[in-house]
Amino acid sequence: MKKILFLMAVSTSMASLGQTQKSTPITYPKTAKGETVDVYFDTKVSDPYRWLEDDRSAETAAWVKEQNKVTYDYLSKISFREALKSRLEKLWNYEKISAPFKEGNFIYYYKNNGRQNQSVLYRKDAKGKEEIFLDPNTFSKLGTTSLGGVNFSEDGSKVAYSISEGGSDWRKVILIDVFSFKKLEDTLVDIKFSGVSWKGNEGFYYSSYDKPKGSELSAKTDQHKLYYHKLGTPQKDDQVIFGADQKRRYVGGYVTEDNHYLVITASNATYGNELYIQDLTKPDSPIVTIVDNFNSDSSIIETEGSKLFIETDWNAPNKRIVSVDFSSPKPENWKDVIPETENVLTPTTGAGYIFANYMKDAVSIVKQYDYTGKLVREIQLPGLGTASGFGSKKEEKTLYYSFTNYVTAGTIYSFEPKSGKSAVYDKPKVDFKSENYVSSQVFYTSKDGTKIPMIITHKKGLKLDGKNPTILYGYGGFNVSLTPAFSVSNAVWMENGGIYAVANLRGGGEYGKKWHDAGTKMQKQNVFDDFIAAAEYLIAKKYTSSSFLAIRGGSNGGLLVGAVMTQRPDLMKVALPAVGVMDMLRYHTFTSGAGWAFDYGTSADSKEMFEYIKGYSPVANVKSGVQYPATMVTTGDHDDRVVPAHSFKFAAELQEKQSGTNPVLIRIDINAGHGAGKSLAATIQESCDIQAFTLYNMGFTALPK
Repeated sequence: MKKILFLMAVSTSMASLGQTQKSTPITYPKTAKGETVDVYFDTKVSDPYRWLEDDRSAETAAWVKEQNKVTYDYLSKISFREALKSRLEKLWNYEKISAPFKEGNFIYYYKNNGRQNQSVLYRKDAKGKEEIFLDPNTFSKLGTTSLGGVNFSEDGSKVAYSISEGGSDWRKVILIDVFSFKKLEDTLVDIKFSGVSWKGNEGFYYSSYDKPKGSELSAKTDQHKLYYHKLGTPQKDDQVIFGADQKRRYVGGYVTEDNHYLVITASNATYGNELYIQDLTKPDSPIVTIVDNFNSDSSIIETEGSKLFIETDWNAPNKRIVSVDFSSPKPENWKDVIPETENVLTPTTGAGYIFANYMKDAVSIVKQYDYTGKLVREIQLPGLGTASGFGSKKEEKTLYYSFTNYVTAGTIYSFEPKSGKSAVYDKPKVDFKSENYVSSQVFYTSKDGTKIPMIITHKKGLKLDGKNPTILYGYGGFNVSLTPAFSVSNAVWMENGGIYAVANLRGGGEYGKKWHDAGTKMQKQNVFDDFIAAAEYLIAKKYTSSSFLAIRGGSNGGLLVGAVMTQRPDLMKVALPAVGVMDMLRYHTFTSGAGWAFDYGTSADSKEMFEYIKGYSPVANVKSGVQYPATMVTTGDHDDRVVPAHSFKFAAELQEKQSGTNPVLIRIDINAGHGAGKSLAATIQESCDIQAFTLYNMGFTALPK
């Protein structure tokens, strides 16, 4: 139905379109200033809002409460806010089903009836009888406890599932019998950045840090350890398998499908890992080193007897698949199975095949290979977009994959690997007419001449007059690729005549390791220049103008927004930094932040690096007397990945120094973390508030009737 939100229609109710709203000036809470000064290589840097780093203090809690009061008072006065929320709720209200997977005697799958805060794990027995297996909506009254990983023992008779409370990265693991639902033993606690991988049916591996002294939400954690938990024994007796003597920030362990090997990865940063393997069929077998440095990313994706299949970017920036025998697994013995190509590779395995998912200009191409590296076929996808899946156990006869893009809701397909036949398994019934929208990929030129891809999505027939409300989204870091995916929130934005543009900036993984490296450390400014050039392209081509442009990004993308809005405050009307890394001089002192140094470097590395980081750190570059765009910072009070102090300090600096009448608000979700596991109700409300704030500050005063 078209009834509520077609914002681009000509209407006399849209007074002062594109002009600054005439409203009562905001009275911000008074933020006390301290006298903290740090010295970096003989340079003094004041940090007046250091006290906001104490997430356990009554003063910080009071500040959060007062800031939220101002923010929600402001949002409550936007007349079309509830209409936006109503449309978001309606569009989100469709059934969502995951691909099925078999464990033991049951077929399991996730399902959401449309408006449930968390998806429910169902199962069917051999007779097709359906029942609820785990319902995370019953874990907490407010929907703030979410279900994480669900890992079954080899025979499927036991399951270990993890939960997150209040969005924290710290997890608890609960073990139950799948037939009786009886809890098998005490809950395991204080587990972080970890999966659960079973060794047969008697125990499993997991990773964690020692609980930090001080605040568990912000104190530094930098020695990760791999443990083995034997069922029926207390957690305090769990054996440390790796990490006690070799200090690593990130350690992971997983058992191969045949239960023959334990694979261990270890790293000190978000890129580059050591690789180890242990033969589990022989008691007390040693841990064998495969890769002994951090110069590449490598992981074992499959085994066949003693043959190991390894995904690696060693001597292959776009990745390749190699094989090697367990008896001599060092890199000098690796042999190509699927050589590197011009496109970035992300492989999965299933039904005895390797599925090579290539990314060409951020769009998926999938090829099926046998274990010798022989091409079986290129899989015909439904269109241009993002395909994911194809993973399963070796004995499975049918696989599943999903396909999505910016105008197509995620559809699940079944796939027969013998014949290559695909069929629709589940197509969601979404109240969105995708045929009325178009996604176009363009390539624009960044400051140094580099060509950058960007996908621009909007209604067909859009008039390029510079007056279209536009959200420009970016990330640009940690080898993360932004590929096309459907979003209800973006769909509502586009229904209202908005443009949604995604730029594939350097620092991401869209073109492999070289693309990633080009946006790291002393080249980080490339990322900001790429984003600025994207905005300038949209303006030059009259998709929008500075009066109708919003920039948005989260986490590392929050840093992106913070840096760009402080470098070019004239370029956009609205800035939406979410859970951002805003204090680049101190990010490495919180939780696991030191592991991000591969991308960022740190202020302690050298005088040159300190000065470079200080030159773009958002907290350090807010200047008095500058008119910054209308800004709504968003974060969660339980974010223990990018601690909320980053956002607190940035908002405080902006509120103190902002010139002009553009609002600077901070919206702080309570009992929420970095984003994972957020309830649907909270997600809808946040999306509503972001869009309402954005449109209101672009000059929209009402919605047409």
